Amino acid sequence: MKKILFTARDLNLGGIEKSLVILTNYLVEKGNDVTLVLENKQGILLSELNSKIKLKEYKPVKNKVKIVQKAFNFFKRIKAIIEYKNKYDVSISFATYSIPGSFIAIIASKSNILWGHADYLSLFNKDENKMRKFFEDIHMDKFSKIVFVSKTAKDNFLRVFPEKKNCTYYCNNLIDYEKIKSMAEEKIAIEKDDMKFTFLNVGRHDETQKKLTRIIEASRMLKEDGFKFRVIFVGSGESTHLYKELVKKYNLNDYIIFEGSKENPYPYFKISDCVILSSDYEGYPVVFLESFILNKPLITTKVSDYEDVENKRGLVCEKNTDDLYNAMKIFLNNGYILKEKFDCEHYNNEIKDTINELIL
Repeated sequence: MKKILFTARDLNLGGIEKSLVILTNYLVEKGNDVTLVLENKQGILLSELNSKIKLKEYKPVKNKVKIVQKAFNFFKRIKAIIEYKNKYDVSISFATYSIPGSFIAIIASKSNILWGHADYLSLFNKDENKMRKFFEDIHMDKFSKIVFVSKTAKDNFLRVFPEKKNCTYYCNNLIDYEKIKSMAEEKIAIEKDDMKFTFLNVGRHDETQKKLTRIIEASRMLKEDGFKFRVIFVGSGESTHLYKELVKKYNLNDYIIFEGSKENPYPYFKISDCVILSSDYEGYPVVFLESFILNKPLITTKVSDYEDVENKRGLVCEKNTDDLYNAMKIFLNNGYILKEKFDCEHYNNEIKDTINELIL
């Protein structure tokens, strides 16, 4: 049995958070002692954590008076050092963007891991200086291992930091495929419509990354072509208002349906004909795995590891509206037959082997 500590920002609904819950639950079930330290002990996924996981909070103080803020946080850091310093066998900063989480993971164990979920070179628009600054701020050099959930993210990281080759690894996310299949059977108000092709997008509404305007613009073009279809958006975020205004402007209310965030999005996969991803960048998209498990073809832009979709589980397009429109049009005209079945058990066994090497 090992004492393992994870850090993250919160457990609100998201791909990183889902992956964290599955991984920590798996490690507890293997007989390990797991502690999870969150910046904010909140989120809809808290209820899915194994009850044996110890849940703690480390939240820096915010104050308008900077000297007061610095003083309070100095004493919080001292207290944290006393509480966590080398008390664990392994410590993992699972949300790379969390500076407080990085601090706790660094002090909690000499065997500490930085877990990356994004292709940071794409995230920073290929600006290597910004990428270097990001990793300096989270004190990358103090971690003994760096893990990425996609091959593309790992390769691009090593382009910028080739000196990290011997301590950088690839490990995709575990999936609870039986649970996903079971949850997909839940009844929802929207039903499958055999007379209307259904596209599905699941995720956070953040135009900077997700670029859902591409789907809306492509839908406008398809409507003008006379196609009958619908697009279901499951998710919400800071850009939801923008998307709703655009749908109203183009008179697409009968074509695009906003369902908001759902704790269980999987019944929407069941009633859809195609899952669509329009992002500029991703880590390894969790929606890829969810689509594979539920046997739904995909349309995706060229985000990390898009090769897992290309020519076998859907269509891949460039990061622009016209290419997305053409891919959607192909689906509407011809449909799509999956060319390769996804072996969930084999996939998970490979990930478990890697986790055992990295953590256990």
